[in-house]
Amino acid sequence: MKYLRTFAEKCTGCNACMSVCSKLYFKEDHPEKSAIRVGQNTDGSFTLSVCNQCRVCVAECPTQAITVNKQGVVMINRALCIHCLACVAACPSNTMMTWRGGLVPFKCIACDACAQECPTGALKIEFKED
Repeated sequence: MKYLRTFAEKCTGCNACMSVCSKLYFKEDHPEKSAIRVGQNTDGSFTLSVCNQCRVCVAECPTQAITVNKQGVVMINRALCIHCLACVAACPSNTMMTWRGGLVPFKCIACDACAQECPTGALKIEFKED
């Protein structure tokens, strides 16, 4: 399975990952439209939230709009999605997302764009057995 591994201890909170993600998939630099989220803890450290490809959403989708590709990445077929947001409600890591005004949920698809942009190496595409 292909997934985006995070190393929060390396994160400086620059938000380059969120910027590249939203620009790539929504054509604008908007934090609510990023499939990766950076948060700051009270001690000044950062958290990185991103889909871990757990597949809970696949079972919840009533139209089978959510499937797993050959690389083990959970994908959403926008044409089959009925906008019920059952996948968003079921996501145990709160990384199946939607934004105000958006109908189709979205999530990280392990594309590597954010890892390529990260100046500190806090993100890396990895593979593991299912």
